[in-house]
Amino acid sequence: MIRVLIADDHPLFRVALKDTMSDIEEDFSISEASTFNEAQKLTDDDLDLILLDLSMPGTTGFSGLVTLRTHVPSVPIVIVSASEDIETVRSAAQYGAVGFIPKTAAPEIMKEAISSVLNGGRYWPTEEATQPRPEEDRQRKSEFEDKLGRLTPSELRVLELMSAGMSNKVIAFELNIKESTVKSHVTALLRKLDVFNRTQAVIAAKEMGFKVNP
Repeated sequence: MIRVLIADDHPLFRVALKDTMSDIEEDFSISEASTFNEAQKLTDDDLDLILLDLSMPGTTGFSGLVTLRTHVPSVPIVIVSASEDIETVRSAAQYGAVGFIPKTAAPEIMKEAISSVLNGGRYWPTEEATQPRPEEDRQRKSEFEDKLGRLTPSELRVLELMSAGMSNKVIAFELNIKESTVKSHVTALLRKLDVFNRTQAVIAAKEMGFKVNP
């Protein structure tokens, strides 16, 4: 079952997001919060997605996003907002969101955005908003290399096998270790790489030129 938290103080928009979820997934559970305090109480690591309004009672600006990202770093958060200027979208990405849905977006766009994130991707209304400038791209690669340097040899090997498309069960067989040990390595490397799931880890590794040894 897909578990989603919708944190928005506008009832009609919560309904719109729930309708969108029903078009994407048959087996899902929705929690609703109309204030940020309610959202905090409903937030846990078992959530698959948080849809967070930037402007709601109890939070201002990106403080809510930062707070939830700190509390549940493994749960992807998508910002929904009436403000859709490039700087707002860019800031959402900078503070850890994996997507941004303008409240003016058509239902088809909302569906595309949510589906993308649930499948391990990201969604931004415009590439320009999050397209790294050359100097930013160099810095991003340098930061990712630093994060790779924090991985243990075992975690690096697990990342290599993940990048080769292997499941935890197959990785356990290849490395002659327990599947529970593989899961522990995956959890650790996701945290160290600052990504939310194995798909994002593999995509980031390949984008940064991470070499997969046969």
